[in-house]
Amino acid sequence: MSKDDAGKGLYQKALESVHKTMKDFDNATQEEKEPLAWEMNQLQALIEKLETGRIDIVFLGEISTGKSALINALAGRKLAKVGVQGGVTRDTQRVPWVTKTYRIPGLGDSYAELIDTPGINEVDGAKMAELACIQARMADLVLFVTDSDLNDLELSVFRQLIDVHKPVVLVLNKMDLFSKEQLSDLKKVLAKRVQGLIPESNIVITSADPMPRRYIIEHEDGSVSEEMRKSPPKVEELRVKILDILKREGKALIALNSALFAEETIGRLRSVKIKMRNEQARRLILHFCVIKGAAVAMNPVPVADVLGGFGSDAAMVAALGHIYGEEISLSSAGGLAVEIAKSAGWVAVAEWATHVASHIVKGVTVGAGTVLTALPQGMAAAYGSYLVGEAARYYFEHDCGWAGNSPRRVLSLIVQDMDSESILAEIRDELLKKLEIKTNIPDMRSLGQDLLRLIRNAVS
Repeated sequence: MSKDDAGKGLYQKALESVHKTMKDFDNATQEEKEPLAWEMNQLQALIEKLETGRIDIVFLGEISTGKSALINALAGRKLAKVGVQGGVTRDTQRVPWVTKTYRIPGLGDSYAELIDTPGINEVDGAKMAELACIQARMADLVLFVTDSDLNDLELSVFRQLIDVHKPVVLVLNKMDLFSKEQLSDLKKVLAKRVQGLIPESNIVITSADPMPRRYIIEHEDGSVSEEMRKSPPKVEELRVKILDILKREGKALIALNSALFAEETIGRLRSVKIKMRNEQARRLILHFCVIKGAAVAMNPVPVADVLGGFGSDAAMVAALGHIYGEEISLSSAGGLAVEIAKSAGWVAVAEWATHVASHIVKGVTVGAGTVLTALPQGMAAAYGSYLVGEAARYYFEHDCGWAGNSPRRVLSLIVQDMDSESILAEIRDELLKKLEIKTNIPDMRSLGQDLLRLIRNAVS
């Protein structure tokens, strides 16, 4: 397979990847889309970029290094804003760079855009630096411009570009300010700074906007005058370097950059989905736990406690499936709840023990003991339901599977990772509200500790 055919294949795969990512966005809820509005816009722009074959070349560097002047010199006309004082570029500027010497194979209308960015060390800094780095991450090729040795900030940003797999050309600008010996020494220093990051051949020396020089002019009549003249820009080496990279890797560069961005965006979308769905699931589990705990606590019929609790857990599992985009019938949800409960047999034991003790007290006192027994009984039931809910959430989050674990192992991990005191306190407080119990009740800390001890012993 030729290099061009390989590039074409990568290009097509990248386009398919971006389209698939957009489809995933379409399937997301509006709430999930909102935090990723910028990514959605970028994906749409990426599709247009791939279909037209546009190559984005970003100029990055500190203020006053001559980024805008370099763009003008390459374009052959003044298109980017240039000022004597640094920091003229306050936003990104895009300059079309149509060259007759290069087109992406198979895309006759392809062209490059030269993108100017704010200095990474702007005075009102963080936002400008962030904007510049975002543009660089979206670029197909980065020209990192400096006019001296790289400082710590420049070197840090440079390394970040390499870490996200950006092809980078280091441009030493303002060569007219140095002697030949100084330029030679400076290039050696820069080569040492970026050794192992880019090849030395990717260090290019330019003079985008040479300083005026004083010339002595002798006239025919013998008189002498002085005149300030500017030399033309010296950017041909850089132009050749850019075109050489594009001819060798242009199509693959766009494909790689687009595919990487699509992959990163899918990762961010999944992260947002998981975060939002987990929060919804947490609220739903707590809601069902409290309902079940209250129903069990106040029901004088032990068998009805168990049947009602089972129905509540099945409904909770079905509702959790809906949150994670898995429509599951109530009977199937009940089956999953039973599977989890069997793996957590120690929870059932704890619940039954509490039921028996509570109902004995109720029977002897003809209901007078309900206030004293309702809370521990309800907490035991709610806590068991909480663990069933968390295990079901794990199951749905991992595409209806246990991710190589057993249900028992998953329950063990849940118990180890959870802040049991906080969860028990939350369940207790919600139960108190639900039961409207306002009498003085003994602290439930010891009950929580006993339950936790029983659970840890069972799963260890």
